[in-house]
Amino acid sequence: MKITKKWIQTFFLMLGSVIMMGFGVSLLVLTQMGTDPCSSMNYGVSRTVHMSFGTYQLLFNLVLLVAVLIGNYRLIGTGTVGNMVLVGYAADFFSWIWSDVCHIPADLSLGVRLLILLPTLLIFVTAAACYMNSGHGMAPYDAVPFILSNKLEKATGKSGFFRPLRLSLDLLATVIGYFTGGEVGLMTVLMVILLAPTVEFVGKQFQNIGIGNQ
Repeated sequence: MKITKKWIQTFFLMLGSVIMMGFGVSLLVLTQMGTDPCSSMNYGVSRTVHMSFGTYQLLFNLVLLVAVLIGNYRLIGTGTVGNMVLVGYAADFFSWIWSDVCHIPADLSLGVRLLILLPTLLIFVTAAACYMNSGHGMAPYDAVPFILSNKLEKATGKSGFFRPLRLSLDLLATVIGYFTGGEVGLMTVLMVILLAPTVEFVGKQFQNIGIGNQ
């Protein structure tokens, strides 16, 4: 790995992106309208096993990391570690800020929750797309549809597999989150619909300006 000016720039882009994802997750919890599918699933399972969200998310990604190393180790990088560690703990940290420092009540009015909804959705989806296209690797959960998509494209000679694969994975995570009492709601559905096309769009913009290597 050669550390260049571009590497440093994209590294800090990745670092800021995963922290903003954790920030977004903490705000999504406040809206009580659901979080992204993976966080929803991990919130539900972590509560079921009586573990903090950050710790469970780290363990979940460590287990899934083995499959990614076998499937395509090139998708593993500093962004993998950044996502595995920082998103969950950043969400825990900002949740603490909202509840213990700012004393924001758990039950906000519908008007306030709706006011938080749209900007938070834009923050999270954009941050997720930036980190996935930074060229510094990605979390095991995010890497799975990329690996399967690449294998299917090579096997069939066709393209366009990423979006349906990402959609299927997010739907599965949403179902698990729902049955384990995770943060499933309107926001979760919007994430399922918007995340894959946003990742593709940001990836194309990054290619146009020479950022990342996805």
